[in-house]
Amino acid sequence: MKNILITGGSGLLGKKITQLLERKGYTVAWLSRSPKQNSQKSFLWDVSKQEIDPEAILWADAVIHLAGEGVADKRWTAARKKAILESRTQSTSLLFQAMEKSEKKPAAFVSASAIGFYGFNTGDETLDENCPAGTDFLAHVVLAWENEVKMVEKLGIRTVLLRIGIVLDNKGGALVEMLKPPVAAPLGNGNQWMSWIAIDDLARIFLFSLENEQVKGIYNAVGPKPATNTELTQKAAKKVGKPFVGIGVPGFALKLVLGEMAQMVLGGNKVSSQKIREAGFEFRYPSLDEALEKIYNSD
Repeated sequence: MKNILITGGSGLLGKKITQLLERKGYTVAWLSRSPKQNSQKSFLWDVSKQEIDPEAILWADAVIHLAGEGVADKRWTAARKKAILESRTQSTSLLFQAMEKSEKKPAAFVSASAIGFYGFNTGDETLDENCPAGTDFLAHVVLAWENEVKMVEKLGIRTVLLRIGIVLDNKGGALVEMLKPPVAAPLGNGNQWMSWIAIDDLARIFLFSLENEQVKGIYNAVGPKPATNTELTQKAAKKVGKPFVGIGVPGFALKLVLGEMAQMVLGGNKVSSQKIREAGFEFRYPSLDEALEKIYNSD
C-alpha cells in the first residue's frame, strides 16, 4: 500500500495521521468539498449531494474514514442530532457505493467509530468489543454508523472499526474544554470513568490497523488505564498550573447549559483495550501521567 485516502483529513486527528503516514513514506490525499483550497493533495466529494470523484477510489490503496459532525460542538436540537447521524451514515454509504462501482478497490478500509456505542453511563463494568450497544442517542448513532461500515466488508475489503475513546490533545477536544474555566473542577460527582487515549497513540493505532493484515473487525481505541473524571481533571490542571477544586459542577447546572448533551459528560465508560494489545499494538503513553507529559511538554 502506498496511496492512502482520508476523509476528515483536515481535523486534529486527520492531520496527525497524515503527518505520521507521510513520515513513513506513504502518499496521502484527502476527500474534501474544497479540494483546491487545501495544501494537501485532495479529491472532491460532497456528502450532501452524494458526489465523489471516482478517481479518488481508483487512486487509493486504502481508505481511512474519519468524517462526521462533532458531537459536542453545538447543543443537541432535533436538526443537530439529524446532522450528527447523517454525517456519518451518508458519508459511509457514499464511500461504499463508490467502492462498489470502482474497477479497482482499496485493500483496506479503516473507519473511526466511538465508545459511545456502549451507552452514556455503564458504571464500573469493564467493557470489551463483545458488549451490547446502549439505548441512548449516541449509541443509536454509532450502531447505525457501524452497520454502514460493515457493508464494506461485503466488497471483499479488509475492514477495521476503531471505537475511539476520549482523545487527549492540547490543541482541541476534551482537555481544552475541561481547562477553559479559570478554576478546574470535576463534572457531576467526578466518579464517572473516562476511557481516554493520547492523540499520538490513536494515530498510531490507525497506522497499525493499515499495516497489519490480521487486524480486521472491531477494536476499542482507548488507553489501557481509564481514569475518573476527577483524576483526569486534577492531573491536567496541575500540569498546566491551573487551580483545582474538588467540588464538582452540579449535574443540574450542566443540564441547564448543555441540555440532553449533559448525559455525555455526566456518564462514563470503563473500556478495555486488551484486544488491540493482543493484536500486537504497544502504547507509547499507557498512563495518564505519561500522556499529559507528552501533550504539554513537547511540540
